[in-house]
Amino acid sequence: VQLQAFGGGLVQAGGSLRLSCAASERPFTNYVVGWFRQAPGKEREFVAAISGIGMRTNYADSVKGRFYISRDSAKITAYLQMNSLKSDDTAVYFCAATYSGTLYVRSGNYQYWGQGTLVTVSS
Repeated sequence: VQLQAFGGGLVQAGGSLRLSCAASERPFTNYVVGWFRQAPGKEREFVAAISGIGMRTNYADSVKGRFYISRDSAKITAYLQMNSLKSDDTAVYFCAATYSGTLYVRSGNYQYWGQGTLVTVSS
């Protein structure tokens, strides 16, 4: 499966942004989708993951209560709604997929990656 992430941009602190991750094939429900991010000079870190039909989710502690992951099976697209953004959220965001039922938090467990989309939060 090929993934395309988009929706990044410049937003003020406290604002919101929604990222999208479009897949290239059906059924996309066979894949767990994860979002990761990488800030300048830092390692890539887990943000959120969602199960194939969206019944289970997992979030990094740093984004719990602010970010929400979802997916639309008909549109074979996953989303990351980001609210109450902080300057620390500035990073390139990547979506990834794994042919599995496990909500992995390690990037090495994901086989398919989108190209990344830049989110810049100004303070």
